[in-house]
Amino acid sequence: MSATLTHGGLETASQAKLTWLRFRRHKLAMFGLVVMVLLYTIALFAEFIAPFNPDRSNARLVFHPPQAIHFIDDSDGGWALRPYVNAFRLARDPVTLEPRFVPDASRRIYLHWFVRGDGYDMWTFIPGNLHLFGPENPRDMVFLLGADRQGRDVLSRIIHGARASLSIGLVGVTVSLMLGITFGGLSGYYGGRIDWFVQRVIEFIISLPTIPIWLALAAALPKDWPPMAIYFTITVIISLIGWTELARVVRGRFLQLRSDSFVTSAWLDGCSQKRIIFRHMLPSLTSHIIASVTLAIPMMILAETSLSFLGLGLQPPAISWGALLKEAQNVQSIASAPWLLLPGAAVAITVLALNFLGDGLRDAADPHAH
Repeated sequence: MSATLTHGGLETASQAKLTWLRFRRHKLAMFGLVVMVLLYTIALFAEFIAPFNPDRSNARLVFHPPQAIHFIDDSDGGWALRPYVNAFRLARDPVTLEPRFVPDASRRIYLHWFVRGDGYDMWTFIPGNLHLFGPENPRDMVFLLGADRQGRDVLSRIIHGARASLSIGLVGVTVSLMLGITFGGLSGYYGGRIDWFVQRVIEFIISLPTIPIWLALAAALPKDWPPMAIYFTITVIISLIGWTELARVVRGRFLQLRSDSFVTSAWLDGCSQKRIIFRHMLPSLTSHIIASVTLAIPMMILAETSLSFLGLGLQPPAISWGALLKEAQNVQSIASAPWLLLPGAAVAITVLALNFLGDGLRDAADPHAH
């Protein structure tokens, strides 16, 4: 399918190029695209980007407050562009005698790019100890976003948690996409009893209360399963409930397309049903499917976060944003360490960016929206 553009002369542009040109004019969608590329890059290279091992703990640094980065170093009488943070020391409140951390201006911890630190196995099989940034002395700890109740770096744990939370959205949507296209396509293309049966199944699933079903299925998982087994099972649970919306969209489009002239022409030309569906009908739905998938990923991420927060999803030692938010379940923790809520900010940023991206794709793919 092609179209003629008249910007600086006549040229032929493909449908994909026209969609991209419309998408680029959507500033919020472009912002969402940049944010998501950045987040998935962080998740992919979490071991390298995180300054510390997410499980590295220190009992003396429990609930250590965030440390601000200073870029101008004036310790030698002049000034130089040399990032550092002030170290903290434990002191007693003169009134309550409660221990608290206070800045120690006499001791500075300098930060550098590409430093050697905690060892790791990138993607479980590439050993290394190089980190994007970190303290000059590998024995020092720097808490840019504070520490949790075991003295672990919250920033490193958020970075590592991005891998599980973001990948569970992609894997879950992939499974939902396969189920939605398969059952929605069968329902819309064949109609009749197949359509009736599929629609009754969809209506039954939609009628179920989502949260209780998640809780019941997640609670049925054996407690002695390894974290990866629980991860994939949670993904399947979310996917088995999340495919119905896409199936209805695909069904509606198939009902519309099967009576179009190009489908009738393909049928009269002797094309098999498989070729008609996969070569002629599905490509016409590509842009709509991409938009639907982009808008479905946030729901998958929120579902995993909710299950993990309630203690029925990924559990330690697995790390996800929902599991990290579980640390902030009681008022006492929030009062003494409000930075434990920062994984929730990561979830909010991701969901907003994905919704901006999905809205932009939907508008760009819809020729009647312009």
